[in-house]
Amino acid sequence: MTPLLQGKTRLTANAHFKYERAHRIALVMKSSRTGLIAVIFSSTRTADDPSGYLAAATLMEELASAQPGYRGLQSVRDAQGHGITISYWESDAHAKAWRDHPEHTRIRELGRQKWYSDYQLEVAQIERDYHWSRNA
Repeated sequence: MTPLLQGKTRLTANAHFKYERAHRIALVMKSSRTGLIAVIFSSTRTADDPSGYLAAATLMEELASAQPGYRGLQSVRDAQGHGITISYWESDAHAKAWRDHPEHTRIRELGRQKWYSDYQLEVAQIERDYHWSRNA
């Protein structure tokens, strides 16, 4: 059992999807992130409209990945709805451009209305990073 799932008896389909997606993305992102901007989005999901949320999350991932300066994403969510998504950007200007993207703005408002009971956003520059893998 992976450390992220220890103590969890059951994952919802959405949580499992998010975990698997994060694992796939993390495998791609083994290059250094030093100097990148990390946008850290911590949230708690409501039980409202799970299919609408999943569609919006998928769309946001696709749109973000097409933006200039986008460098990757990691995301996890547990069965209780607590999640963390980190997106990586070449510069703060690129991260702000994504924040101001019209479709992202529209979906963010839907999130406030329906999908999140709370969230917090933090922006940081990565000073250094390390990677270790048993299989490397």
